[in-house]
Amino acid sequence: MDNTILEIFFPSGLLDFFEVVSYDINEAQYSFQLEEKNIVPQGYDRTTLESKGFYEGGLISDFPLRGKKCVYRIRRRKWIVKEEGTVITRDWNIVAKGT
Repeated sequence: MDNTILEIFFPSGLLDFFEVVSYDINEAQYSFQLEEKNIVPQGYDRTTLESKGFYEGGLISDFPLRGKKCVYRIRRRKWIVKEEGTVITRDWNIVAKGT
């Protein structure tokens, strides 16, 4: 999916690390399903990590668009460090404090 138009509507920087996998538009709201791209977190080498799928998705409500609620269901990726067997994730600070 071409992100050029989508970047206007999504929070700044969100589409750098997430891709829209599906969406639903009805009379009450816009709903978007996003999944974290398989981009290795900073400080790790791709050869030492293996993607192990996603955590259960979380919901983020954004400002209304054309009178409809905007909801993003975001699934964060997890990786396992092969040598250690530990699971890591990227540290996200998407939601503003107090919301």
